[in-house]
Amino acid sequence: MKAKLGIAPIAWWNDDLPELSDDVSLEECLRQAREAGFTGMETGRRFPMDPTVLRPTLARYGIGVCGGWFSGLLLDGEIAAEKDRIAAQMALFKAVGAPCIVYGETARSIQGVRTAPLATKPKLSEEEIKAYARKMTAFGEWCAAEGMPLAYHHHMAAAIETELELDLFMRHSGEGIPLLYDAGHMAFAGGDVLRVIDKHHARISHVHTKDVRSAVIDGLDRTQESFLDAVVKGAFTVPGDGSLDFAAIVQRLAGYGYQGWFVVEAEQDPRIAPPFEMAKIGHRELLRVMALAGYEVEA
Repeated sequence: MKAKLGIAPIAWWNDDLPELSDDVSLEECLRQAREAGFTGMETGRRFPMDPTVLRPTLARYGIGVCGGWFSGLLLDGEIAAEKDRIAAQMALFKAVGAPCIVYGETARSIQGVRTAPLATKPKLSEEEIKAYARKMTAFGEWCAAEGMPLAYHHHMAAAIETELELDLFMRHSGEGIPLLYDAGHMAFAGGDVLRVIDKHHARISHVHTKDVRSAVIDGLDRTQESFLDAVVKGAFTVPGDGSLDFAAIVQRLAGYGYQGWFVVEAEQDPRIAPPFEMAKIGHRELLRVMALAGYEVEA
């Protein structure tokens, strides 16, 4: 089985918390990621939207685009409006050969609101999730038909956060909306990271290898502290520096035949967790656990 290792620029520049950003250029970010061993990077706010500018920059460092976040609003919006909103990113991603667009639902989400406690996250009834899942499926089918599939990101502080919410979303949606599996977000939400793979492996098309610091998460007051508070406190980190057993996680994915990108995505304070050093730790740990699982990592 083959796999590719990518990383997200959120370790270098945090879009929701600019104060947690390293003062480096896109070029320096790409250089550090490649030197750490990664061959892919998800997009971020310092990426140009013009493929004629982005392609040669990526080529200079031997890096490809392995995905990138889209702030979706389909929960409260209409498919026609989302088609217009995603058009520019879709055109860019097709031009640079990206495998997917990471769809994150931001309607009603409190993930970017520092004053909103975790306990105030949006909660949907099963009927609301059913209607939303059907709409997401239709939108995902359209995106795939246009040549750029989505990968749906379950996310802390968003409408689809918990294991139960994800189960309902998957039950009522179709193959037209593949799943991005994020071990860190599922662990933070209190879910069983291996059981989620067992249940939904057939739809997993993209993987974020986000680790967590359980002591930080367990010490949160969710009635008072927000998702961003948790980030500032160091809830997330790279594989090999946190609490999750990535040997077991990767082995479980391998057992179901997952092949594709494994992307390190861990937002931290760069003054406490230097991005380049963290990238090297994450890459080293992923190489170790992938070898144990029988993966051939593409260089």
